[in-house]
Amino acid sequence: MSNRTGPSWVQTVRTVAWSLIGIRNSSKHGQDQRALRPLPLIFTALGATLLFVLALMGLVHWIA
Repeated sequence: MSNRTGPSWVQTVRTVAWSLIGIRNSSKHGQDQRALRPLPLIFTALGATLLFVLALMGLVHWIA
């Protein structure tokens, strides 16, 4: 049996996605602050930012 006490990876990705978009309910933000650990959140945010930049570079390369 699995004893998972921390948040799921999906919850971490969802939190990062809402943060990148810039809209977040304050009550949900408070829940995330209490539940999420900093290290996975940082790595997920860096990965999402890298994917976003690569997508923009690919779009520019495709258009130009």
